[in-house]
Amino acid sequence: MGVRPAAPATHGSPGSDTGPEQKRIMTVLVISQVLSGAGLAAGITVGALLAEDMLGSTGLAGVPSALFTAGAALGAMVIGRLSERWGRRPGLTLGHATAALGSLGVVVAAAVDSVPLLFLSLFVYGAGTAVNLLARYAGADLAPPARRASAVSTVLLATTFGAVVGPNLVTVTGDVAHAWGVPRLAGPFLLAVVAYAAAAVVMGTSLRPDPLLRARELAAAEATARAAAGEAAGAEEAAGRAHGRGVATGTGVMVLSQLVMIGIMTMTPVHMSAHGHGTQATGLVIAVHVAAMFLPSPLTGRLVDRFGPPRVAAAAGATLLLAGLLAALAPPHQGATLAAALVLLGLGWNFGLVSGTAMITEAVPLATRASTQGLVDVAIAIAGSTGGMTSGLVVAGSGYPALAAGGGLLALAIVPVAAYASTGLRRRATLRRPGG
Repeated sequence: MGVRPAAPATHGSPGSDTGPEQKRIMTVLVISQVLSGAGLAAGITVGALLAEDMLGSTGLAGVPSALFTAGAALGAMVIGRLSERWGRRPGLTLGHATAALGSLGVVVAAAVDSVPLLFLSLFVYGAGTAVNLLARYAGADLAPPARRASAVSTVLLATTFGAVVGPNLVTVTGDVAHAWGVPRLAGPFLLAVVAYAAAAVVMGTSLRPDPLLRARELAAAEATARAAAGEAAGAEEAAGRAHGRGVATGTGVMVLSQLVMIGIMTMTPVHMSAHGHGTQATGLVIAVHVAAMFLPSPLTGRLVDRFGPPRVAAAAGATLLLAGLLAALAPPHQGATLAAALVLLGLGWNFGLVSGTAMITEAVPLATRASTQGLVDVAIAIAGSTGGMTSGLVVAGSGYPALAAGGGLLALAIVPVAAYASTGLRRRATLRRPGG
């Protein structure tokens, strides 16, 4: 798994004149991600606890995670197709607005004690998960090939601020909800309504120029210039065929990372609650977990740009294994050990997401980039839904340690996927060399 070769220009490489435009786009994305991160944290922190409270069953506590990740699957597909046709701005704006509507539905469902409305609203809320992750691709559209992973990581980093603050406001938002006659556990979803609505306004009014549409304009101009110069495209077409492996491996890395992370994370608050930890302690553990999911992103992006996605993907598998084993062995009354396990869980997920995203972004041509990225995130969401749904059943049947250890062992599958990706990179490097 050697150092990644320079990315080819086949799929459109923005020129240096996009610098000011890229800075403006990144600023808008950062602001919207800070806001949407606070909304995302609501479901992570109290979704399972709210379902357990309303359903009276630990075995069904993983349903909320399954529902909003299933909603994320549909949201990713719709946003991807809309973005491919009309650009990133309308797709991401619609996703944020839909998430705000779903958050409001959760609050109403808790207030009237309606389980069907809760399930429907969590499904709609899942669009927030989709748009939160899909925004990372917008950061890479106009970034130079050697800086794409760093651009992706900057967008992910912005999510940290809202996502870390959100879980620590569980008590405050719970008090507000209680004062309004709403169950305390619905409090974080009140914050999500405001946060996602604000993100929709920022995205809809300020994401100009649209990064994907602008990247297509630049790629078309470059193609016209090459045609005028009479440059041959045979080698580029061969390299393009070799990129198919990048989609498969990038998807595999992110799917496995998401499956393991969601499964363990979903049941950690339930596990802690069952052993006497209060919502404040649970919120703190989830806060440090979410921080580990996003805060290391700049470093991860630099590692990917420097050493290539396969090496970082392999590190993801090893880190997730360590996280699962530590969570399985942690004494249930020691919140600090569980917090350490959740930090490693978030870090491993970050390694997997950034490296997998880099594989996908390099592999897909601009003409089909948005829809393909949307479909990839559908697979990620389905993996998350599977992890969320099965996690409660595993804990109810075998206990939290079995869930954590099993997830860690499953993460080892990322290592051979990363090795497969490495052979694909070497093949593309050969095709790009003269006479390759």
